[in-house]
Amino acid sequence: MEEVKRVEAVFRIVAFLSFWAYATSLLTPNGVNFEVQALMDIKKSLNDPHGVLNWDENAVDPCGWTMVGCSHDNLVISLAIPSQSLSGTLSRSIGNLTHLMSVLFQDNNISGPIPPELGRLPKLQELDLSNNLLVGEIPSSLAQLRSLQYLRLNNNSLNGAIPLALGNLTQLTFLDLSFNNLSGPVPRLVAKTFNVLGNPMICATGKEPDCNGTAPMPLSFMINNSQNSQPPGRQNSHKLALAFGSSLGCICLLIIGFSFLLWWRHKHNKQIFLDVNEQHHEEVCLGNLRRFHFRELQIATHNFSNKNILGKGGFGNVYKGYLHDGTIVAVKRLKDGNNIGGEIQFQTEVEMISLAVHRNLLRLYGFCVTQAERLLVYPYMSNGSVALRLKAKPSLDWGTRKRISLGAARGLLYLHEQCDPKIIHRDVKAANILLDDDCEAVVGDFGLAKLLDHQDSHVTTAVRGTVGHIAPEYLSTGQSSEKTDVFGFGILLLELITGQRALEFGKAANQKGAMLDWVKKIHQEKKLDILVDKDLKNNYDRIELEEMVQVALLCTQYLPSQRPKMSEVVRMLEGDGLAEKWEASQRAEVTRCRANEFSSSERYSDLTDDSSLLVQAMELSGPR
Repeated sequence: MEEVKRVEAVFRIVAFLSFWAYATSLLTPNGVNFEVQALMDIKKSLNDPHGVLNWDENAVDPCGWTMVGCSHDNLVISLAIPSQSLSGTLSRSIGNLTHLMSVLFQDNNISGPIPPELGRLPKLQELDLSNNLLVGEIPSSLAQLRSLQYLRLNNNSLNGAIPLALGNLTQLTFLDLSFNNLSGPVPRLVAKTFNVLGNPMICATGKEPDCNGTAPMPLSFMINNSQNSQPPGRQNSHKLALAFGSSLGCICLLIIGFSFLLWWRHKHNKQIFLDVNEQHHEEVCLGNLRRFHFRELQIATHNFSNKNILGKGGFGNVYKGYLHDGTIVAVKRLKDGNNIGGEIQFQTEVEMISLAVHRNLLRLYGFCVTQAERLLVYPYMSNGSVALRLKAKPSLDWGTRKRISLGAARGLLYLHEQCDPKIIHRDVKAANILLDDDCEAVVGDFGLAKLLDHQDSHVTTAVRGTVGHIAPEYLSTGQSSEKTDVFGFGILLLELITGQRALEFGKAANQKGAMLDWVKKIHQEKKLDILVDKDLKNNYDRIELEEMVQVALLCTQYLPSQRPKMSEVVRMLEGDGLAEKWEASQRAEVTRCRANEFSSSERYSDLTDDSSLLVQAMELSGPR
């Protein structure tokens, strides 16, 4: 027994020393977290007119800061500050954030050179500095980013040659250097997509006598430099005729070839640029996505056994799976897989979804596509969805619910205002907000509505969503916008407060009037305790409760133009600007015609009436 105690004591000492060594490795000699110091250097070199960088240099941990994403080990892995009117320069201290995987500063007014220290980020996968005022040359050190997959430096004032060593980036799948002042040859790139337009001094090889075209060099230029023994006048006319004839012939051949390709694809329904035989077992990776074979996912889910179902939703069933290396995943098997467009369309849409990377968004791990199946593979979330946890015991405490609301809001903010292209979720509800191991909110199922509606026009004809969460204008016209998601988020806040699904507390409210009018009424009468989940047993902050109800009511106003943007919602949940926004809405309410109020009440009541089930209600979408 004494021997066991001595061994346990040794293990405790070793564990403590390991933790102490790890903690001290994150500190500078003066005891400051080196990541905090690097981020503060970045903040000091930038001009922040909107005050979005509310970072505190005295903080021990930067993982709670806005625009900063961290790993489960509390290491900074993403820095996303797009479209915030930032100016100033990029600090060279960014090279000290050695765990960064994503740097997104697009659509600002940042000037100065690109810090060569970016080349010291071995894990960097995404770098977007587009649409700024950057000058100087592209640092050759970027060629050291062996994990880089996505690089955008377009629409700046960069000059000089493109570093030839960029051709050694084997993981690079997307490169955009367009509309700068670059010159010289274009390196041989492995990127599937790259763009160098708008650089008038770019050359195809660098050996051309006059570097004034775009890569590749036009055919007419090549002809004009060919040798011909005919006299100058006749030679020029022959050259023009040859150029015209060659161009016309090429165009005809392209039209014929493209027509044949479309016919062949339509007849055989096969993928053009990526034809992977399902009998092969090699792993195929597309950027940061992995393409799975159907047989692999069949084995992982025990042939999609009902025992492995985590949840059923409007997009399809979700299954728990175990990959051959032991990784636990969630596999979403999309409904009507054989009707969701061709393989190229599906893969393109999936790749666009995968570019949305944020700590409060569910990261897409991979996909599988066959002639009859479309499957998406996500990390498994052990804590399930908010909808499931609200029903489980022990119940979520008030602090966790408030943190979930803020995390979900930040995820939606990224989709609406910081993601390129922006994504409208169209089904914001508690069942689609997942919880990681630390009960942090992770928004799931984003982008799937567009994925399934790819054949529709920009005005969606099929309403997708869950009854009780659907904004009035979306239900009546089928037109969605960011404000559609804001409405759904307001209902989500009420779900977090009540602990019930929207239809459940909505039906109870119908005994007293329309759901949202009932919430307004009890707010005016200061009886908000009626709303609160009974499982909380008075363990909540009444001031925070009133603030959350006010945000919910602002988000669920009848007219989309009156609802706040998600950036405003985040600020209000953080305690900034709610009082002013609420007072303004109350002044507008006073001036509103009572007849219009009655009309709104009638329309709101439709949202919780069972007769509105013309739209298919989606069941809980369990963890992904």
